[in-house]
Amino acid sequence: MQNPINSVLLRQKQLGLKLNPEEYRIVRNRVLERDGWRFQECGSMEGLEVHRMKPRSRLGGDVMHNFITLCVGCHSKCHGGRG
Repeated sequence: MQNPINSVLLRQKQLGLKLNPEEYRIVRNRVLERDGWRFQECGSMEGLEVHRMKPRSRLGGDVMHNFITLCVGCHSKCHGGRG
């Protein structure tokens, strides 16, 4: 019989939902449409990217409510770049 504590630990270490490339493209476009093809903070409409607010490594899935539209400069800053 499997220890229920080990089962919980294994589930906690699983990554969030990862979509195949076609599904990701669809969700990405829906996120951009939802956000009006504009980064809500700086207002940029150029160089738009989608960003996971909660990374997959922290159990954040590829789901619409986990994405936000960022411009490339701000997205770089989120990941430690200078932008």
